[in-house]
Amino acid sequence: MRLFIAINLSEEIKYALMDIQDTMRSYGVRGRDTVPDNMHLTLAFIGDYDDPELIKEIISSIDLRPFRITIRGVGAFGDLWWAGIEDSAPLQSVSRRLRRALSDADIPFDRKKFSPHITIIRKAEGRLSEECAEELSDHFGASMTVDHISLMRSDRGRHGMIYTEL
Repeated sequence: MRLFIAINLSEEIKYALMDIQDTMRSYGVRGRDTVPDNMHLTLAFIGDYDDPELIKEIISSIDLRPFRITIRGVGAFGDLWWAGIEDSAPLQSVSRRLRRALSDADIPFDRKKFSPHITIIRKAEGRLSEECAEELSDHFGASMTVDHISLMRSDRGRHGMIYTEL
């Protein structure tokens, strides 16, 4: 099973991200938009692992006090566009504690530095003009309360990836 741990997003955040995708498209950015059902904030990518119950136990052991996350900015990693998350000490703390617990349990995960973002366009072509960037800022500020984190399974479907909460 291909697994990752994520924060699933509220409808308000998803609508704001779809507005960002639409705005970018109107300014000539092309690519494969992330569908709303697949929008999430990855906390830890595990990859192929066959004991999801152990990972669920680890997730439930993390003391999670509700906190807010807010969309702030866009950027790119190569041909992938993402929406950023405003700096959040509680989010960083949850990520650190979760990754430490995974490591203590010898569960392999991608150890790249945690950089909170939500993928919005893959295989993108085009750049953002100053005018587009200015218009995008109208969609920043959407926020939600995080009160749980989820173990997700990733499967390749006919039209792309399908993410299922376990």
